Amino acid sequence: MQLQLSFATLLAGVLFAFSTVQDAVARPTRRNSGLVTLPLKRVPRAEGVPPTVYLQQHINRAHKRLARMKGREVPSDHQLRQNIERRMLALEEDPLSKRFNRQGVKKNARSTNRIGLAGAAHNSRSLQLKQKKGGNAGGQAASTAATTGDNGTAGTGSEIEANGVPSGVEAANAPTASNSLGLNIEGQDVGYLATIQMGTPPQDFLILMDSGSADLWVGSESCTSTAGGGCGSHTFLGTASSSTFQDSGKQFAVTYGTGNVAGTIITDNIAVAGLNLTGHQFGVADSESDDFADNSVPFDGLMGLAQSTLSEQGVPTPPESLASAGLISDAITSFKISREADDLNDGEITFGGLDSTKFDSSTLTTFNNVNADGFWEGAMDSVTVDGTDTQLTGRTAILDTGTTLIVAPPADATAVHQLIQGSASDGQGGFTVPCTTNASVALSFGNTAFAIDPRDIAFQPVDPNDPTGDCISGISSGEIGAATEWLVGDVFLKNAYFSVDVGKNAISLAKLV
Repeated sequence: MQLQLSFATLLAGVLFAFSTVQDAVARPTRRNSGLVTLPLKRVPRAEGVPPTVYLQQHINRAHKRLARMKGREVPSDHQLRQNIERRMLALEEDPLSKRFNRQGVKKNARSTNRIGLAGAAHNSRSLQLKQKKGGNAGGQAASTAATTGDNGTAGTGSEIEANGVPSGVEAANAPTASNSLGLNIEGQDVGYLATIQMGTPPQDFLILMDSGSADLWVGSESCTSTAGGGCGSHTFLGTASSSTFQDSGKQFAVTYGTGNVAGTIITDNIAVAGLNLTGHQFGVADSESDDFADNSVPFDGLMGLAQSTLSEQGVPTPPESLASAGLISDAITSFKISREADDLNDGEITFGGLDSTKFDSSTLTTFNNVNADGFWEGAMDSVTVDGTDTQLTGRTAILDTGTTLIVAPPADATAVHQLIQGSASDGQGGFTVPCTTNASVALSFGNTAFAIDPRDIAFQPVDPNDPTGDCISGISSGEIGAATEWLVGDVFLKNAYFSVDVGKNAISLAKLV
């Protein structure tokens, strides 16, 4: 009986398990009008969560994202919980009650694969949050506004370290591109966030950046948690903090895979990398599920960077508004995502163009967005492993910064792994590969092949004490979607410069330098 109780407690903790990201803002650098870049910063993964459980959380959330993207039935919470239970029961460590000891992590810490995708079925989003990692600050911290907990009470969530960044956050370097801000990179290369300013006087808000959704929101000053109480240690927006805040009274609601928010559409001034939008329309959440409201959640809101046809609020996205106002030349958003293992902290998000210093211009390829709903989806010409063609043709891939792994149809994932020496199926949708693999998996778009670093294929050791043994593969399989649809996340995107253009309805990729 004691074992059952421990298991139940443990399962509850793991199902809610992942984490904190916080701000360490680099101020924008501006070199010319029409191009804006934000620095990207890094945050770590949760400690003590077995890699196979960590993998399953990624897979679960990726499946939810893909289902919502394609308007198909979303897997039930019961099905997803059973997936986690099977992973846990397969573990042989003892005692069970100690297996997931995560001292210092709040009960509602988030799991991986964070951000939301617009749902064609119910116009909802699949929020997939990932565990963060701490680190060093690069550039100038910009948290000038006081962060409070429970809408006015001193926050008890993340502590600020001596370097001026929140505990558990590794800041991006100072941005090098025109008009730039950096992106935080969550541990194990799973998520991205940047700081923007809102209100009068301007306050800093730490925002998750997601290419798979289209709504911008932060918590309101009257925000309450569906679990009771206020909305935790976050920065809020309303009439008390902003003299330019105007509430339209029009309601909005967004449902994510692991949480939901509801509130009203407002207008207020915002600044993105130093570019000022006066009277921009976006949402403030009067109600947040504990997935957002808990003190352990380090971010203040979300910014969707797909096309506004996906917006629950029915308003333009910030890049679209920046372009309409003439502050950037085109509604373009470009990502340079850094890799945790490289320890470069050079991630940036650029608005209005592409930063040519980040990629080899001779490799730049642009192709049509084939998704009619507003996601960023392109035709994938081929998939190769060490130059050997898998014969997978006629595939499309949704390129999504809000998904950590690559999720392929089961037959496709099997075909890829059959060409990776030493790989094996785990029987639950995942695969393992040797941690020492040198296999080069490449996805081709626009007749250009983009190789994935073998370190990204060997996503994480199955046994943390055996880094040269078997690793979880960065490519998993999903039962959701047609046999030709892939969901391609950060495992691939950190190997390429990634840019999307709303005006041309086009996607661009280039090889990094």
